[in-house]
Amino acid sequence: MKFVNKLALGGVFSATLITLGVTWVNGSAHSNDSDAFSKGDIESEISVVESPVYVGTIKNVADTEAFSAPIERTLTVRKGDTLGNMLARAGVAPGEAYRAIKALSQKFKPRDLRIGQKLDLVLGQANSGDSVGRHTLARLSVDPDIRNTVVVDKNPSGALVVRTHKRTILVDATRRGAVIQSSLYLSGQRAQTPAQILARLTHIFSFDVDFQRDVQRGDSFAVLYERLSGEDGEHLGYGDILIAEMTLSGKNIRLFKYQTKDGDTDFFTQKGESVRKALTLTPIDGARISSGYGRRRHPVLGYTKMHRGVDFAAPRGTPVYAGGRGVVEVAGRKGSYGRYIRIRHNSTYKTAYAHLKGFARGIRKGRRVRQGQVIGYVGTTGRSTGPHLHYEIHKNGRQINPRRLNLPSGRKLRGAELAKFQTVRARLERKYAAAPIRAQLASRPAGN
Repeated sequence: MKFVNKLALGGVFSATLITLGVTWVNGSAHSNDSDAFSKGDIESEISVVESPVYVGTIKNVADTEAFSAPIERTLTVRKGDTLGNMLARAGVAPGEAYRAIKALSQKFKPRDLRIGQKLDLVLGQANSGDSVGRHTLARLSVDPDIRNTVVVDKNPSGALVVRTHKRTILVDATRRGAVIQSSLYLSGQRAQTPAQILARLTHIFSFDVDFQRDVQRGDSFAVLYERLSGEDGEHLGYGDILIAEMTLSGKNIRLFKYQTKDGDTDFFTQKGESVRKALTLTPIDGARISSGYGRRRHPVLGYTKMHRGVDFAAPRGTPVYAGGRGVVEVAGRKGSYGRYIRIRHNSTYKTAYAHLKGFARGIRKGRRVRQGQVIGYVGTTGRSTGPHLHYEIHKNGRQINPRRLNLPSGRKLRGAELAKFQTVRARLERKYAAAPIRAQLASRPAGN
């Protein structure tokens, strides 16, 4: 992280830094939060972001804080790491580490650390007691998301203080698009569309589009999304998709992001009709259908039998989403299905997910889930030849072919809500027209 001190610090810096204030101009964590802050906003946050929380006191401050050369380190969270063992690897004295973790927990739960996340430390050398040769901790900072940084520091008396700082986020509307030559994913990559934006695009259209069968060579896509950066131009991540568009076999579908008066955010057609339905056909991003519904030669048993679901081949650990809102009926092992989840959506429909590597945190029998929530991860448990998701839709207790599922359309906006949506849509259309396409649309294949 980069700090810009508003006054010359001089001498001992750790306590003075809090007193004078810091302007944050950079960060590295990722979030989908797209709110921008002006320069004036961020400067107003410098001295009054939050009331400090004091936890613990360091003894013999004069002895332990007289640094001549503070050590700056950046730690990266690895699989299996805890904050405690990370600080121990960095050489932080056990007492210092305990007090720092306790302080940080006031604003950020250490168990929420993600693999790949960064922690910045400023260390000093301990000189007394059992901590000889270990480091004191002058500062610890972590970014829970791209807007916020949580900092643990020491005040002049040596007590630990935890504060939350906000920083400026610049939002740029970016447009990408391409004619599909092979697959949506490969064509999107050639058009320099970020992988996570492509994944979200497929999720938006997953209620109506079978990406293995409905997308043909010569179809096209376009997307308007938010690109987030710091004041110095450093790329911080991506915000929301604002417009998602596909042309399939000559039929154009353009969808607009809109938040309703009751707080729900969804994508709507130009007429104000939600694309969301009770169940989705594709509860996974970026996967290919390896086996459809119907009779087939079983890859393990070796004879022909009915396959009453759809198989999506994907790398082990790929997130699996709930196909609709409902209650978990089963979450455990189920014979040849391996690790298995079944969700009851209403008195008629259920969905099932098999061969999972494991379940998402909190997923168990009786748990309510929302549509699109991560419930598990692709694996190869049970009778399986490789990592994939086996997905079933049940109607009145019987598995059915998902392609024959005919669910009613989602919410339709009316009256004042529809009028408000049309105002938002017009504003998004203007952004869409004004945003340059960063990658030119590829020409249609010869002969088409």
